[in-house]
Amino acid sequence: MHARLLYVMDPMCSWCWGFAPVLDALAAQAQAAGVPLQLIAGGLRTGGGAALEPTRRDYILEHWHEVERSTGQPFRFEGAMPDGFVYDTEPACRALVAARSLDAESAYVLMQRIQQAFYVDGRDVTQPTVLVELAEAVGLPRMVFVDAFDSAEQRAATQADFSWVQDLGIAGFPTLLAERNGQLALLTNGYQPLSQLAPLLARWLERGAHA
Repeated sequence: MHARLLYVMDPMCSWCWGFAPVLDALAAQAQAAGVPLQLIAGGLRTGGGAALEPTRRDYILEHWHEVERSTGQPFRFEGAMPDGFVYDTEPACRALVAARSLDAESAYVLMQRIQQAFYVDGRDVTQPTVLVELAEAVGLPRMVFVDAFDSAEQRAATQADFSWVQDLGIAGFPTLLAERNGQLALLTNGYQPLSQLAPLLARWLERGAHA
């Protein structure tokens, strides 16, 4: 029987950062039952070539404040997304897809590092140099990662993730799906606390154990 969790997210989605502790707990719960988790890059805001307008920046920061209030996750607001910042999430998504092709566990840790770097450390994770540094910090060989990140194959794989998400009609992140033998079950579309989701996952895992 084939079973796995599919986590559809974007490393530059603030609600995904808010969801990070919940995801850690759910991933551990599934792993204990022998069910792995796979990351799917959602593509929140890709291909944007224009710098973020001040009104748009203010709108995004309002969301950050809401996520902080709702989830308790830390944010650094001062100096966030400075003048000239281009909010393009494709490079960060591609970094996850490239890491996934090399080592699934490293991809999960890299996701956490990118989120931490962007939301807490105030770093520009749209820049390949930053992404390469973070990938190296989680143990991925620098040049191996660079080659994967720059490759046509991983660019196409990233776009394939985006298309898969769009084809399913997933409009918001985080989204967590449970897949068993090709059948998808929706655990959540949007942030929910662990107290809501752990029992849902437990029931899904139990059904699989008795199938």
